[in-house]
Amino acid sequence: MRYTRGMPDYEYPRPALTADAVVLRGVAGAREVLLIRRCFDPFAGCWALPGGFLDEWELAEDAARRELAEETGVVWSGPLSLVGVFGKRDRDPRGWTVSAVYLADLGESDVVVRAGDDAGEARWFPVGALPPLAFDHDDVMAVALTHVGL
Repeated sequence: MRYTRGMPDYEYPRPALTADAVVLRGVAGAREVLLIRRCFDPFAGCWALPGGFLDEWELAEDAARRELAEETGVVWSGPLSLVGVFGKRDRDPRGWTVSAVYLADLGESDVVVRAGDDAGEARWFPVGALPPLAFDHDDVMAVALTHVGL
């Protein structure tokens, strides 16, 4: 067996791994979700969940926290719960990408958000009035909202 960077070389294809964050705030009847407007392709100008690719050897949960902070300015040290792992074909036009999605519930927080990194804008949307979302994030949101009983 050959090794590259300390890892064995495999003949099997491997997906890219990303981590996304579904961030909710508010109380029943007034829940909002935090979205970012993408600056770059794919889906430049579209709304999406904060998230991105894992750094080498980074844990998925740590990547979700890092991407959330980089793209929205929200530093969340509270609990994250796993919404699910999403990897359907063609969810990302760049190739086979699997995403671990985590949920953060900020409660009645009035946290201020600011766009950063590759996000052109970051803002809160009522969960009942979301814009069309990039990638498969509409499907991800449906699962996340079921996860919290909405």
